[in-house]
Amino acid sequence: MNSTVVTFPDGHVVGRSEIIGVVPVGARHGLVVAETPFHPLDHTWPDQPADRGTIGGLPVADCVTGAWSAEGVHLGGDIPVRRGAEGWEWLVVHVTDSPLPVGETVDLVVDAAHRTALSAGHTACHLAALALNAALAGRWRKEVALDGLGHPDFDQMAITSSRISPDASVDVYRLGKSLRKKGFTADGLDLDQVAGDANQRLKAWVAADAPVRIDVPGPGLTARRTWHCALPDGAASIPCGGTHVARTSELGGVTVALSLSPDGSELTTRTTVTRESA
Repeated sequence: MNSTVVTFPDGHVVGRSEIIGVVPVGARHGLVVAETPFHPLDHTWPDQPADRGTIGGLPVADCVTGAWSAEGVHLGGDIPVRRGAEGWEWLVVHVTDSPLPVGETVDLVVDAAHRTALSAGHTACHLAALALNAALAGRWRKEVALDGLGHPDFDQMAITSSRISPDASVDVYRLGKSLRKKGFTADGLDLDQVAGDANQRLKAWVAADAPVRIDVPGPGLTARRTWHCALPDGAASIPCGGTHVARTSELGGVTVALSLSPDGSELTTRTTVTRESA
């Protein structure tokens, strides 16, 4: 099997392709095609959920990342090598309850409304990260790596998990010793003030109708894609393998709410999108 060609980075939600392999997924069937519009759950950074939809008329119960070599096929968390490792083919595996024969050409149809909601949640997640970086910029005592807008990149240095959902996201940041050693101080952190600052920026960025695009260096699943947004504050970019809206105005409104864990060691950002068409 060759690596799957993916069209979701360009916004595609329909396709037609030949089934080139079938692998077992428990009691279900994992269908592999030559080219797909489906976005699978990433096995290394599972932030954006898999697309919903149908393949050959069958409901896609799940969509996961697979890796194939002479040793066989491994799925999701069982993949034993790094992303893009030489000698391995990287696959989008469409999980169904019923099989389809190898060699059959099938239609692939993604649930477009669900994709749009996930794309909105993912774009808002990146904007919220940039707004949080700006709101916390004054809390650094040392020089550290900067984001695309010139602020200390708190998001990249402190994030431990990110989960995208329709028109929303939840991101968790660690405020521990390692971050303090890098120069960040959480003493006297006023969450309302930080959220207020971030939300003002988010309101302006959505209103700016800033264009969003994905840099796609290659057609394969493991190509190192990058999210770009031309914001009024500057051009921002973040490595990203997910899907996104085309302009910030499509989000309608974006707000963040912040909370600390009881021991103060974790900061959680909950981002919400309020699209008019949602």
